[in-house]
Amino acid sequence: MSTHYETLQQADTYREAFAVEPPAALGERHLWPRKPGFFIVHEATAAAMANPSAQPAQPSQPPQTPLAPQTDLPAPPADAGTEATSEAPARPAQQRVLVPAQWGLVPHWVKSASDAKLRAPKLVNAKSDTASTGTPFRDAWLNGQRCIVPMAAFYEDDLRSGKAVPTRVARVDGKPMGVAGLWARWQGADGEVIISYCLLTVNANNHALLHRYGQPGSEKSMPAILNEGAYDAWLTARPDKAKEFMRQYAAQWLLANPVEKKADKVPKGLLG
Repeated sequence: MSTHYETLQQADTYREAFAVEPPAALGERHLWPRKPGFFIVHEATAAAMANPSAQPAQPSQPPQTPLAPQTDLPAPPADAGTEATSEAPARPAQQRVLVPAQWGLVPHWVKSASDAKLRAPKLVNAKSDTASTGTPFRDAWLNGQRCIVPMAAFYEDDLRSGKAVPTRVARVDGKPMGVAGLWARWQGADGEVIISYCLLTVNANNHALLHRYGQPGSEKSMPAILNEGAYDAWLTARPDKAKEFMRQYAAQWLLANPVEKKADKVPKGLLG
């Protein structure tokens, strides 16, 4: 279960891959729990998030595509064919926006900011099979508080040698990944507001690549990577349909590379 991922460090990538305007400051390249990151929602959701006392604007389903669940295999890499890559990305049915937030969910019922700080590092991932029933994530799931987390790669520990070897997992074509997530808004008695999010994960025990990583004997998991064509449908799907998007991403379209360590055991490339 990943507790470290790599953010996008080129502004144009946000526009090209996710049809959102990039942030004024791209932020840290490597993200760990409770660090500031970004997630993507529709504009109406972001407006309701900023002003929850107003009547929430319920986003409608995208025209002509009421639901586009994940297929068994994601779209092929860019070099698999020319027709799929020669055209500009389709304009989303609703305007998407990028929201700055803390990685590590803070449920709305948390009593204090100090309690939020303790809980958040443990709530960076939510298992998709229990998100609708687990206490920390249930309200966000049932209320349709879904988001897309843009990332360049995520990291897993390879423990097969007996030592933890950080391993970078990314798409073979180098394109960014949009991972399914949940968001939450917490407000304290003094008015402090924390917008936060978590990644949704799927079981990877039988995944051809990701089953190798994590603690031996433990359940293996991987982020729920969405197909590009399913972004808007994921954000607007009814709660009873949302789990249709929770599928493994094909192993042949992922590449895992161990991160070389220096003598001081600080992984190269993890300081930026």
